[in-house]
Amino acid sequence: MPMNLTDWLGDNPWALWLTLAVLLGVAEILSLDFVLIMIAVGAVAGAVVGAIFPELWWLQILVAAGVSVGMLAVARPTLMKRVHQLPGYRSSADKMVGSSGLATTDITTQSGEIKVDGQTWTARVYTPDTVITKGTEIEVYAIDGPIAVVYPRYGELPTP
Repeated sequence: MPMNLTDWLGDNPWALWLTLAVLLGVAEILSLDFVLIMIAVGAVAGAVVGAIFPELWWLQILVAAGVSVGMLAVARPTLMKRVHQLPGYRSSADKMVGSSGLATTDITTQSGEIKVDGQTWTARVYTPDTVITKGTEIEVYAIDGPIAVVYPRYGELPTP
């Protein structure tokens, strides 16, 4: 009698683990956050255990989870540190400098809100005693922690 897919997968759990690892690897390519790839490595470890001990599902899960957590705790921080030291690396916040957007509220030195590339940011004006009114096009001058420092897009950059 021929074996169906469910029976085959039950006898070969490594195939499920490898499928999960491949899917996580593809998702990592889209996110580029070095999280999903660490979990994919755990899935590969689960596949190895599944190939050796197909009946010990609890051991496969334990090894996959342990390797994933270990990769996230040890390998990812080291990898991220090296990536940040690459020549020409700019964080997403650094890339925002020079971008244009729209003031979604009035912006003062104390408060304001902008939208740049579909993302909403808290903002403040670059020059004191200036108010940028809602609806004005702005340009990002700098990023100060979670706050975008902005000035009106048209015209020369005023001196503070």
